[in-house]
Amino acid sequence: MSHIAKPAARHPGQPVNKLGFSERDYEGGMSTLCAGCGHDSITAALVKAFFELDIEPHRVAKLSGIGCSSKTPAYFLSASHGFNSVHGRMPSVVTGANAAERSMAYVGVSGDGDSLSIGIGQFAHAVRRNLNMLYIIENNGVYGLTKGQFSASADLGSKPKKGAPNQLSPIDPVNMAISMGASFVARSFSGDKDQLVPLIKAGIRHDGFALIDVISPCVTFNDHDGSTKSYQYTRDNIVETIHTDFVPPRQEITVDFASGEVTSVRLHDGSHMLLKKVDKAYNADDRAAAISYIQHHQAEGRVVTGLLYFDGAEPEFHQVSGTCQEPLRDLPHNELCPGSEALAKLMKGYR
Repeated sequence: MSHIAKPAARHPGQPVNKLGFSERDYEGGMSTLCAGCGHDSITAALVKAFFELDIEPHRVAKLSGIGCSSKTPAYFLSASHGFNSVHGRMPSVVTGANAAERSMAYVGVSGDGDSLSIGIGQFAHAVRRNLNMLYIIENNGVYGLTKGQFSASADLGSKPKKGAPNQLSPIDPVNMAISMGASFVARSFSGDKDQLVPLIKAGIRHDGFALIDVISPCVTFNDHDGSTKSYQYTRDNIVETIHTDFVPPRQEITVDFASGEVTSVRLHDGSHMLLKKVDKAYNADDRAAAISYIQHHQAEGRVVTGLLYFDGAEPEFHQVSGTCQEPLRDLPHNELCPGSEALAKLMKGYR
């Protein structure tokens, strides 16, 4: 994590949001990642998204596991709550925190190693529970913290700086999440801020599990000719299925539906996602068609970006579990611990 504080001074003319905060108020410590790392671009997008959503930093909990990606929470929202868990175990920590205090905005930042190797089991269960959180995978195809070995998301045939090309098929978090029932699935590129910021904003406002898989090139180990996770390869092979914009509820919503190319999707809090269909044949609410479309373009070596699947009707974790509205810390002791008689009665029901 970063222990280098940024200067507190700011320009008096810097724009502020509805709460009176500037973007600087949503920043964290100085990044210790390699210069040019895609992860820092994701940090900048997170800062901009929270600033534009007018969210109080102390109403946010940011969590991570282990890896270069898991250092990211140190670089944004220094005034928010944070927890850096052990390798691959971030989803269970978010689940416990979310169960105890549902009113917070939960952001989990992970990597392709942290989520798709040691943490794949926990990732899968966070998806199937439709846990109310934004889950960002900073995907570079390598273990950047341990000298650039291929990760589980490395594409077949991708070449390292040294050694043999990757011979194993990749695990695609987007296909996996869609097939397991995730209600919000998107993919973006760290170098495409215009697309990434609205996706983050919509993911934060989504009532359920929102996955954004972000291709985030590792400039030290995986940004060379032959890599399928490099800046140049991604720019050359992006296929934008749907261009996404986000409209908060306080703004007037104007959409030209006559063209047949813009769809407004209402989120639970009254805000809207505006989806401009670049590929008119693409349908973001058809689970099977989304998987087929993604796999077709992957076979051609293309990187499909945008909002890939959305289901606003899927019940989220608290609805399914029937949890109480009040944070557990606010409940009286007699409700949290009803006594031995109540426990005996509960256990009798399982016999």
